[in-house]
Amino acid sequence: MESDYSKLYAGSFIVVQLITQNLEKQGITPIVKDETESARLAGFGTPTYGFQELYVHSSEKKKAEAIVATTLAEF
Repeated sequence: MESDYSKLYAGSFIVVQLITQNLEKQGITPIVKDETESARLAGFGTPTYGFQELYVHSSEKKKAEAIVATTLAEF
């Protein structure tokens, strides 16, 4: 199954939240995937606590990559 979304970044909760805020300021709505929270809600543990993945629509990927690069440079 193909997706219209591409993984943009994977890392700590704090960095993902900062990138998400900066993307939203530019009108890009990302999707945050958090396996830790999903596992917790299902009653399972996970060794990657606080690790999240950030996805954006493929049509916004280039613009989003520039925002990620700027955000990480300022972090």
